[in-house]
Amino acid sequence: MGILSRFKDIMSSNINALLDKAEDPEKMIDQCLRNLNTDLGKVKSETAVVMAEEQRSKRALDECTAEINKMQQYAVKALEAGNEDDARQFLEKKGALTSKQEGLQQAYDLAHTNATNMRQMHDKLVKDINELESRKDMIKGKLAVAKTQEHINKMTSGLNGNNSIAAFDRMEAKANAALDKANAMTELNNSTGDSIADLTAKYAGSTSNVDDELAALKASLGQGQQ
Repeated sequence: MGILSRFKDIMSSNINALLDKAEDPEKMIDQCLRNLNTDLGKVKSETAVVMAEEQRSKRALDECTAEINKMQQYAVKALEAGNEDDARQFLEKKGALTSKQEGLQQAYDLAHTNATNMRQMHDKLVKDINELESRKDMIKGKLAVAKTQEHINKMTSGLNGNNSIAAFDRMEAKANAALDKANAMTELNNSTGDSIADLTAKYAGSTSNVDDELAALKASLGQGQQ
């Protein structure tokens, strides 16, 4: 039986270990679920067959055992009735049935072992499927968050190392320096022109005032006509 030959593999499989080794846990979860459901379908079908065989074997064994007990009872009754030959026939039949019983017992033991294994596989697969189903959304959610965080980290790293922004800052600093220099030159030029003009006006105004005052003074003293 194919599925029984995989009994050890299925029973020893560890879902968590498979996920830990997976390069892409999200795809591995889906694949594991597909595989487990496929195996579960086979196990259910074959478990039903094996359990039916177990029941048939058990029924045949019980019937044989009951027949043996019946032959024993008939042998006792025959002896009690004084019919030794009849008792002997019942015992001979009992012996034949006893030999048959051994074979039926072996068949039942094998069928029972197979049925037990099938039920164990069924329960294991159901447990693994339920575990994966309960963890699937949680694991996929964590993977989605991790991918988003990784994307954000890459964007942040790119912004931190953005040469364009650094170059812009340097250009702005140069522009500020050039503007400061131009303002300083304008201030110096305006300062020089004002000094000369003020000095000229000072002396021009002083000379004119003094001459006027001197002429007026002479006139008042009558010296202007001499």
